[in-house]
Amino acid sequence: MGKDTLGEFELLVLLAAMRLGEEDAHALAIVDDIEARTGRAARRSAVYVTLRRLEEKGHITTWLGDPRPERGGKARRHVRVEPQGVAAVHESRSALENMWQDLATDPGTV
Repeated sequence: MGKDTLGEFELLVLLAAMRLGEEDAHALAIVDDIEARTGRAARRSAVYVTLRRLEEKGHITTWLGDPRPERGGKARRHVRVEPQGVAAVHESRSALENMWQDLATDPGTV
């Protein structure tokens, strides 16, 4: 895998962040979105590690928002998917569609 190739979980995190948008994309919301849409358990710690890796690749930018209003509320790290990240998502989709293409013609192999 090259530096810009997305792993499966990286792709899920990027898709969730894109769907949620800048205002709502943060680790807990991303975990919830992945779990709701895939039925797959996702750990917040895994999302944090993946966000850091995606930021190092230039696919996202993160920043700390205001602390939550409850007493002792922590600030959430928000996520913006950068154009390079959107391009990586589209490249991954294209690669997966190309791999599925011949399988779809023979239902016995899928």
